[in-house]
Amino acid sequence: MARWLKCLWYHRNYIIIVVTPIALLPLPLIIPTSEARCGYAIILMALYWCTECMPLPVTALLPVVLFPMMGIMKAADVSIEYLKDSNMLFIGGLLVAIAVEYWSLHKRIALRVLLVVGFRPALLMLGFMVVSSLLSMWISNSATTAMMLPIAQAVLEQLKATEALADQRDLQAAAEENPAFELESRQTKEEKVEEKRPDDNVQLEEGEDDHERRADSLQESQRKAREGKYQHLTKGMSLCVCYSASIGGTATLTGTTPNLILKGQVDELFPGNDDVINFASWFVFAFPNAVLMLVFAFLWLQFVFLGFNVKKSFGCCLKSSREKEAYAVMRQEYNKLGRMTFAEWAVLTIFVLLIGLWFTREPGFIDGWATVLFNKGGPFVSDGTVAILMSMLFFVIPSQMPRSGGYGNDSEGKLVKAPPALLNWQVVHERMPWHIILLLGGGFALAAGSEESGLSKWLGESLAPLQQIPPYAISLLLSMLVATFTECSSNTATTTLFLPILASMAVAIKIHPLYVMIPCTVAANLAFMLPVATPPNAIAFAFGKLKVMDMVKSGFVLNIIGILTVNLAINTWGHTLFDLGTIPHWANSTKRKP
Repeated sequence: MARWLKCLWYHRNYIIIVVTPIALLPLPLIIPTSEARCGYAIILMALYWCTECMPLPVTALLPVVLFPMMGIMKAADVSIEYLKDSNMLFIGGLLVAIAVEYWSLHKRIALRVLLVVGFRPALLMLGFMVVSSLLSMWISNSATTAMMLPIAQAVLEQLKATEALADQRDLQAAAEENPAFELESRQTKEEKVEEKRPDDNVQLEEGEDDHERRADSLQESQRKAREGKYQHLTKGMSLCVCYSASIGGTATLTGTTPNLILKGQVDELFPGNDDVINFASWFVFAFPNAVLMLVFAFLWLQFVFLGFNVKKSFGCCLKSSREKEAYAVMRQEYNKLGRMTFAEWAVLTIFVLLIGLWFTREPGFIDGWATVLFNKGGPFVSDGTVAILMSMLFFVIPSQMPRSGGYGNDSEGKLVKAPPALLNWQVVHERMPWHIILLLGGGFALAAGSEESGLSKWLGESLAPLQQIPPYAISLLLSMLVATFTECSSNTATTTLFLPILASMAVAIKIHPLYVMIPCTVAANLAFMLPVATPPNAIAFAFGKLKVMDMVKSGFVLNIIGILTVNLAINTWGHTLFDLGTIPHWANSTKRKP
C-alpha cells in the first residue's frame, strides 16, 4: 500500500493534468451556457496554477485552446490579448533593469548607501532594508535579494571575526593584568614547592589545571554566545532583505507583476478609464504606503531579532574598532568597483530620464508633455511607449566614450574596433523572464473571455448582497482573503484570477472598482509566511539557515501590517487621489474595445 501511495505521489502532476478536466466536465454538460463553459476553463486554469502541475506560462496558454473550442472567443481575438500595452511597459522596464544589473550599477548604489548608514546593528538592518526596497522598485525582487544577501553575509562575518578577536584580546589583557603581583606570587609558589611534599605538588598542578579549564570554559562559552548571537542576527538580516524587496516592489507600477496585471485588467475591462492607473498615479498612492509598511516592518524585525535596546542598537558614540574594521571591508568592496565608467553614467542617465518622463507624461494636475505634443486627439502615447523608446537607447549608445581620433590603437598599431553598445541581444535573451509575458497575456485573455461569455456579469449579480456591507469592510475582508490565498499560489496567478471577479462585483454593488482592486493587488504581494510563497523568500530561506517557523512567526505579523496599511492608504490619500467616493462614468459599462 505504501508503495502504491508513493508511486501516486511521484506521478501526481500527470494525474492532476488528466483527472481534473474530466472531473470538471459535468459543469458545462449539465449547464450548457457560455458562462458555464468559461467558468470551466477558469476553474481548470486555477487548479493547474495552484498545483503547478504544468509550468505556469504553459497553463496561461490554455485560453488559446479552450476559448475557441468552446465557442467563447475567436482564436484571433484571444491571441491579440497576449501582447497588450502593459506587456510593452513590462518589457521596457525589464530592459532598464537588465542594463542596471549588467553594469553593476545596483551594487555600487547599495554599497554606497551602506557606507553612509553605518554598522550599528539596528542601523545596519535599516540600511539593508532601505537599499533592498529602493532597488526592488526598479529591478526584480529576486535579483535584489540575490545580490543583497551575500553583501549582508560578508558584513556579518566580518563583524563576527572582529568580535572574536576583541574577546581574545580581553582575555589576554585579563591574564596579563598586574604583572608585579604575578612575579611575586610565582616566587612565593616556587619557595612553597621546595617545602611541599610530593602530594602537595600534585595538588598544586591540579589547581593550575583547574585554572586553565576555567579559562577554556570561559572562552568556549563566549564562542557559543557569539555563534548564537550572529546566527540570530543572520536570520533577521536575511528576512529583512527579502521582506523589504517584496515591499519595495509594490511602490512602482513596474516593480512587480501584479501591479502591471492591475493596469492591464483595468484597461481591458474599462477601456474608457482615462488612464486612471499610470506610473505617476500609482507611485503617488503606493510609495507612501510602501514607506509606511517598511517602517512598521523594521520596528517588528528589530523587536524580534535585536530587541529595543536603543543605546546599544542606535548609539551615536564614536565607532568601535569592530565597526571600523567592518567599514574597512565594505570600503574595500566598494573600491573594487573602481571609478564610475562611461557605461555606468550612460545607464544612470537613461534611468533617471525614463523616470522623469514617466512622472511628467500625465501628472494629473497639469497637462503633461504627452498631452501637449501627442495626445490631443486621444491617448496615443502611454507609459509603455516611453519605456520602449528609452530602452532602445541601450542598443544605440556605445559603452565607451566616443573620441575624435577613434578608440585608440592596439599593441600592433592597428585601429581598435568600435566598442559594443550598452546592451546586446544575447544578454537580454539570457536575462529576460519571457514567461511573465505569457502569464500577463493569459490573465488578459481570462478577463476578455469572462466579459464575452457574460460570466463577469453573472458573478457581479451573484455578489450583489454585499452591497449592504460598508466598502471599507469589503476592502479589508477581500485583502485578507487574497493575502491568504497568495501564500499558497503565485502572486501573478492570484491577481489574474481575482481581479476580473472583483471588478464585476464592484460594478454590481455600485462602488468604485479601484476601491477593491488596488488593495487586493497590493495584498497579493504580501506573501511573507512561507518559503515557497515568493522567490525572495526561498532565496532567504536557503541562505539564512532559517526554519519555517522563523518565517511564519515573523511573516504573520507583517501580513497583518501590510493589510492594515494598504487599507489605511486606500481610505485616506487613495480615496482623494482616485476619487473613490463617486462611481466613475467609465465603470457604468464594461464593454470592451472591438
